[in-house]
Amino acid sequence: MSLHFSSNVFNLQTAKNQTFLTRFSSQFIKQFQVSSIPYALPSSPLNSCELFKSSREKINPIAASANPVVETLSPSSFRSKNPKEINILVVGSTGYIGKFVVKELVSRGFNVIAIAREKSGIKGKKSKEETLNELKGANICFSDVTNLDSLDKSLESYGVPIDVVVSCLASRSGGVKDSWKIDYEATKNSLVAGRNHGASHFVLLSAICVQKPLLEFQRAKLKFEAELMKEAEEDKGFGYSIVRPTAFFKSLGGQVELVKDGKPYVMFGDGKLCACKPISEADLASFIADCVLGEEKINQVLPIGGPGKALTPLEQGEMLFKLVGKEPNFLKVPIGIMDFAIGVLDFLVKIFPSLEDAAEFGKIGRYYAAESMLILDPETGEYSAEKTPSYGKDTLEEFFEKVLREGMAGQELGEQTIF
Repeated sequence: MSLHFSSNVFNLQTAKNQTFLTRFSSQFIKQFQVSSIPYALPSSPLNSCELFKSSREKINPIAASANPVVETLSPSSFRSKNPKEINILVVGSTGYIGKFVVKELVSRGFNVIAIAREKSGIKGKKSKEETLNELKGANICFSDVTNLDSLDKSLESYGVPIDVVVSCLASRSGGVKDSWKIDYEATKNSLVAGRNHGASHFVLLSAICVQKPLLEFQRAKLKFEAELMKEAEEDKGFGYSIVRPTAFFKSLGGQVELVKDGKPYVMFGDGKLCACKPISEADLASFIADCVLGEEKINQVLPIGGPGKALTPLEQGEMLFKLVGKEPNFLKVPIGIMDFAIGVLDFLVKIFPSLEDAAEFGKIGRYYAAESMLILDPETGEYSAEKTPSYGKDTLEEFFEKVLREGMAGQELGEQTIF
């Protein structure tokens, strides 16, 4: 979680409600900026494909896999092919993690077909030419994941069977409708279209926080996870790998430049309310790529964190002050402030339904301020750093050092700004 502190306004930002909320909330709290969902492909309708080289039902959590169960593979399985003969469809390819996944798969020799919007990136600022340059080595298909018919026709025009689908789709904002549109509907479209064209394995980038589903995007992800598992149960020739990463480096970097400039490090409570084992985008992309051929990862729910110990916000701040050579200067914010703001917004939603997303953003911020991104024991309700697997070699300290040298270029929070 990254926090931004400003003068004296608590500003829940949405396109429609920003002005109203600024006026309303300036009376009682300060401004924070929280990054919640660090990877995504927002929706945008498209009509063509070009080829180049809401629901609120209760969703029960799905536990991580304890004992891997390896499926018996048929001789015709794609895993018997050479990588260059394996066709992998990647959706969410221009998102924060998606572009690293494409790069990793290409480097391993797979034939990658990346679905992208004609104008991709945050608020559609990237042109087709920029997308082609960013995803070098992959075959780019400009299409629309939110429209099953469009996506299906795009793959049909490509003219090759699909072996594996890798989904890095996620709502950029975490808003109620957008969560169901992307985390559930668009992801399901990718499954259906991939299956229509022969896919026998689906690698899903989910999130570790779905263990405790209190938010709409978590419920949307869990609903799709359940349907993905059902698909594998009904067709023994089909499998999945559900990857649930912890926090991303990007979501913890929002205060680096502020601390460098002499500002205090902002944290809720004593800074020990939560902890995480953050993982870099490159390491996560490598783990996702491992799921394509790794038989031990078939039909598994795979929580994954980065190397090293779990870090609390207090420890992250101490690390940052040490790197900049300054005495620690923390600004401790009572978590009750967020509870009050959420209560007010929940009340206002009953009068002004258009504030629905603003209220949800408040809940997202509250969740990440207090809940650890670690394995959750459903029986005790306690998070466990020891039970949270580690992977990779990149450390948060190295990431902080890089941001201090180079800034947050390429790591912008964009629409992931919640407060």
